[in-house]
Amino acid sequence: MDASTYCMDMMPPAPIRKSARTAIRDAKGPDAKRPAWPKLYGTVPARKSISHLFLSAGLMALLLSPVADAGDSGHVRGEIEIAGNRFSVSHPPGYAVEPVNLELRRPRMMHFHGDELLVGSADDRIYRLFPPYDRAQTVARLPLYPHSMLVRGGEIIIARTHGVFRAPYSSDPNWRIDESHLKLLVPLQPSRSHSSRTIALGPDGRLYVSIGMPGNCGDYYLDESYPEDLRRGGIFVIDETSDPARLVPYVSGLRNPVGFDWHPKSDVLYISNNGPDHLGYDQPKEYFARGAERSFHGMPWYQYDGNRLFRDPCTEDFDPPRSVEDVSIPVAVFDARSAPLGMAFVTAPARASEYHGDAIVALHGSWATSTGSHYGDAATRRHPKLVRVDFDDARAGEVVDLLTGFQLEDGERWARPAGVAIGGDGEIYFTSDDGYEGLYRLRKLDR
Repeated sequence: MDASTYCMDMMPPAPIRKSARTAIRDAKGPDAKRPAWPKLYGTVPARKSISHLFLSAGLMALLLSPVADAGDSGHVRGEIEIAGNRFSVSHPPGYAVEPVNLELRRPRMMHFHGDELLVGSADDRIYRLFPPYDRAQTVARLPLYPHSMLVRGGEIIIARTHGVFRAPYSSDPNWRIDESHLKLLVPLQPSRSHSSRTIALGPDGRLYVSIGMPGNCGDYYLDESYPEDLRRGGIFVIDETSDPARLVPYVSGLRNPVGFDWHPKSDVLYISNNGPDHLGYDQPKEYFARGAERSFHGMPWYQYDGNRLFRDPCTEDFDPPRSVEDVSIPVAVFDARSAPLGMAFVTAPARASEYHGDAIVALHGSWATSTGSHYGDAATRRHPKLVRVDFDDARAGEVVDLLTGFQLEDGERWARPAGVAIGGDGEIYFTSDDGYEGLYRLRKLDR
């Protein structure tokens, strides 16, 4: 669902020679079909490296003279050119957006290990990139959605749909792994929907992993009082002191918490959550939540309309495990159906010093139109964008557009942000898993 600063008044995009969808289709060839999202127990058919397709089409980025953008307070409008198509973007002055690498297929979450960049994908691959990140190595081909990973010491930790795995890690350029190198750390409940799993290392040195609910209205509660197969919708902490390691419920009541990170000043956990899509186009609001041990965020029993909690009628047949008084209210909200995914706090030595302590959140944009379904005018879909949650003295405040322009006037998208990370070079990086898939950078210009 979209950010509270929904960009209806954004300046229109510059004229383009083809629609984004037509350009991408033409680059891939007339018989190319977009693979479906990965299903459990199956891999996605391989495609040709789109880097070759785009490079043959003349990939380039033009950072034209920015002009003031009346649609975004204080923002400027620039242009980016990809494969002969120019797209208008709006961002803060003193920045430029640029494609970095379009070799990546359906990339999702990122992890910087020093200046090495690891990227998970919905194409069953893990990529590794070295500066300047314009070339990508496929270091692993793993079925069951290697959505996210991190490096800890001399090992890589990988979160897949059905479990968290570990393997030896090396910075050697020839390092590769396959299924035979992996050791299961903890199993996770698999599912065909909301199958992404995000892994992160907390400031306490423990591993945390998120897991979504399969749908909108199931009786799922991430707590030891529920059967293991119904412990869904929140974040586990992994207890590695036991043998074998085990999952300990930490945060509950979130439908699909894809992104989470800890504030660099307070060490407080914040979470971006995908809310339900059965209550229309405008409700409920998407959550940006403050998490803590045993915090309960209400779903699926309670939803939040931006002012108050209300009982979701789809849960009338099963009682909530906790009262409405226990529900933690979100600290910020985005418009319904915005689909918030990855998030990251801007920390030193990020070059965006004016945003230190703020959270950058990737809004993927809605699949639905204003009708609440696939049917209707595609131009009414929620816009993909990057937004910034302003923090004042480590407290969440206003949600502000950071980078817009991914959706054209007819509703087509040339990119859809998925993962967000601050690079070792201090720049803001994000992935797009749709449209022109790949790695992008919001770069601060030298004065």
